[in-house]
Amino acid sequence: MEKPLALKLAPNLIDEVIGQKHLLGKGKVLRNLVENKKLFSMILYGRPGIGKTSIAMAIVKDLGVRYRFLNATTSNKQDFNVVVEEAKVYDGIVLVMDEIHRMNKDKQDLLLPQLESGLITLIGMTTSNPYHAINPAIRSRCQLFELHELTKEDILEGLKRAIKHPDLEGIQIEDDVLNYIASISGNDLRFAYNLLEVAFYSTKDKKVTMDAVGGISNKGSFFMDKDGDGYYDVLSALQKSIRGSDVDASLHYLARLVVAGDLESIARRLSVIAYEDIGLANPSIGPKVMAAIHAATLVGFPEARIPLAEIVIEMALSPKSNTAHVALDNAIADVETGRAGPIPVYLRGGGTPEYKYPHDYKGSYIYQQYLPDNLKKKKYYIPKSESKYERALAEIDQKIAEIKKKNESS
Repeated sequence: MEKPLALKLAPNLIDEVIGQKHLLGKGKVLRNLVENKKLFSMILYGRPGIGKTSIAMAIVKDLGVRYRFLNATTSNKQDFNVVVEEAKVYDGIVLVMDEIHRMNKDKQDLLLPQLESGLITLIGMTTSNPYHAINPAIRSRCQLFELHELTKEDILEGLKRAIKHPDLEGIQIEDDVLNYIASISGNDLRFAYNLLEVAFYSTKDKKVTMDAVGGISNKGSFFMDKDGDGYYDVLSALQKSIRGSDVDASLHYLARLVVAGDLESIARRLSVIAYEDIGLANPSIGPKVMAAIHAATLVGFPEARIPLAEIVIEMALSPKSNTAHVALDNAIADVETGRAGPIPVYLRGGGTPEYKYPHDYKGSYIYQQYLPDNLKKKKYYIPKSESKYERALAEIDQKIAEIKKKNESS
């Protein structure tokens, strides 16, 4: 079966790599290494279609070094043994390894001594954040290089190179169509190449039009790796947009998660936001979020988007308060730093005559010291006054504070 166009367009030299000027531009680290004919173990990380494999292969081909390509998921222990033996025979080899974050312990045990001795030089690739997903023993022996997302201009550069390839001989395509492909590619060059190739072969006269491209792909390239930074970035952006009361931005980031079909993460994050960012300003939002999540889970996608949209709009436009979790975090800080202090005797289990039972008193309140002696004047909860509910809590808190002050001074 013939290779896809994207594979045929893979660069053989670093000068042919598209994008990543921060690594391959004049005077930049990877270019300097190649020009100096020197290579160290490294891990290239970034989203799919960004050029990790292209850069790795361009480096080894440019240097003319002996190399082997393995995938940590599909290659077995025997494949790794073969590479190790070959490295011993030829006094060194470059191992280009895809999906390095999936390498199991057996393979790591084989690889680590060879990395330590320098017999194997590793170029690993991953879509995951290496600081989270890569074994620290492997990571500490490698330089980490993050690949930046390709720009629309980078994608256009690749497409203009692609239409000159012999496989697309005779192609007729206007600049606005190339621009359209670049726009919907999601900054994924491989997606753009594949779309162009399919569009070319789906026409009878080799004329690639806007309609032809639109008929093939009604969605742009969208990727969200649950182990990657991009995944957490979208969740973070959703929370920050709701916290910032930007309803349109909140819906945008919700849409990204909906397109990715990740209902579980949406549910978990909305639950966090309800209590972390809205909290006592609108305590009814918690049960409402639970109800929306239940409905979304019950109906599933695509209908799940409807209750999710409604609750996100309400959350974004709801009053906000973080006083509850800030108060608890301050209390936790005291406990963790050894400032807890002994519990007053009358509060301990078993009961003593000194304990005053609040329900026996008017308003179900009677002054007594509850905090340890060293913290008796400590104030953790500082209410906000932006919402009606928390203003009511603040009034109660103030009345109790006045009673405390009066009793402590008497």
